[in-house]
Amino acid sequence: MPNVNKVFLMGNLTRDPEMRYTAGGAGVCEFGMASSRTWKTPDGEKREDTCFVDVSMWGRRGEVIAEHLKKGRPIFIEGRLQFDQWEGKDGQRRSKLKVVADSFEFIGGNDSGGGASRRRDTPAPAAPSQQQAATSQGDTGDDIPF
Repeated sequence: MPNVNKVFLMGNLTRDPEMRYTAGGAGVCEFGMASSRTWKTPDGEKREDTCFVDVSMWGRRGEVIAEHLKKGRPIFIEGRLQFDQWEGKDGQRRSKLKVVADSFEFIGGNDSGGGASRRRDTPAPAAPSQQQAATSQGDTGDDIPF
């Protein structure tokens, strides 16, 4: 049976990103995110639930996050779950589930306001061919009258 470990999150940073480097020179940016959902109870009462998540982003993408984002700014990330275990200073076994981000998008405008989101990890998509454009508009080339 195949396995899938994929996470998509959109929310706000709960703290300023922290950039660190391993002994081998690899950069890792760590930050916290909060993602909220709202719903109404059967009685019509509005409720909100917030999920707090620790996130790591490696390499140049992590450096970009550390350079451009601060606490409170919105972000969209795509990544995977990672389960970490270690022994605490008190000798007890500790564990934490976190997200290792593979890609991200800035959301909203810059500090001066306005602006669209920008994907920071993939090239712009190629323009569709004429056949793809015609098919996406519902013209398959067949002369079907309905």
